[in-house]
Amino acid sequence: MSQEKILIVDDEATIRGIVSTLLERSGHRTVTASGANEAIDLLSHDPNYSLVLSDILMPGTDGLALLDRISTEHPEVPVVMFSAVRDIQVATNAFRRGAFDYLVKPFERGQLENVVARASEHRRHLRQNIAYRLHLEEVISTRTSRLRAIMHDLERSYDITIGAMGDALDLRDQETEGHSKRVTAYTIELARIFGVNDGDLRTIARGAFLHDIGKIATPDAILLKPGRLDDAEMTVMREHCQRGYEMLRKIPFLCDAAEIVYAHQERYDGSGYPRGLKGIEIPLGARIFTIADTLDAMTSDRPYRKGTTFAAARSEIQHCSGSQFDPAIVEVFLKIPDEEWIRIRKKSEEPGFDVLTSI
Repeated sequence: MSQEKILIVDDEATIRGIVSTLLERSGHRTVTASGANEAIDLLSHDPNYSLVLSDILMPGTDGLALLDRISTEHPEVPVVMFSAVRDIQVATNAFRRGAFDYLVKPFERGQLENVVARASEHRRHLRQNIAYRLHLEEVISTRTSRLRAIMHDLERSYDITIGAMGDALDLRDQETEGHSKRVTAYTIELARIFGVNDGDLRTIARGAFLHDIGKIATPDAILLKPGRLDDAEMTVMREHCQRGYEMLRKIPFLCDAAEIVYAHQERYDGSGYPRGLKGIEIPLGARIFTIADTLDAMTSDRPYRKGTTFAAARSEIQHCSGSQFDPAIVEVFLKIPDEEWIRIRKKSEEPGFDVLTSI
């Protein structure tokens, strides 16, 4: 048998000596303790025992109380109880409290060697399982970190793709150049203050950035017309919401953002287009976006007019609360000072600023 380090606990010196001698003859190392408290102290200083052999009936703290302490503090160390009491209830109680085995005094050397061998093997399996679990946790942690890095890179690639799509739209309609970045930055700020979580915030940001992507399919004669659009032309222009939705819903990572693109021209009172959605029928991201969109539209210069002040835009948005805009979101918007919107605008217009990775 392989050498094991075994702790023997018994208040009778004779019993300790006999058990120790038997085990040492079989090649094991033994340490003895005259009571539970001494055993607890030994284990606290060196828990590396293959097995604890303990009597049940001892003065002061008995063997079952020792068993409880070992089961709690050193669960990997098996405990074999021995006693002169031939009572099935005592043995059952010991097993219920975590004993590995139960020996009745006097026991033979063969019985002792057998239980020591089984208990030692049990501990080896426990330690192997613990080592395997720790290794598995380490492998999982490493692979999770790698997966997160891959997902981060993938998200970055997505956002680069989205940025390219937005740039393509800006090249077609230079009159609104920079609008997508500004309105997305405004939308992110308003959504964050409103309490939107990070996952939904990214979806809303993508929907805001791509809100006009459907205009790529709008004829230049209509999109770039300097004057007022007639009714037929306006009908074609309004198709950009559904066209954008149809484009994006087929792309898995943009299918949720597509809903915002579809609904970004809806009004809170139901008078918007293309579906005439009302109130909370309109996706939250779209309800937030419409306020940000109006803020940017009013404060940006156009060839045919000068942009208004943020204070004037604030007043107009407040005036349209409940008709064009969700009152709850307007209430949050009004708490954000004009200076903050001005700061966000300047930040979004800085060269190289990537609004989608700023979240």
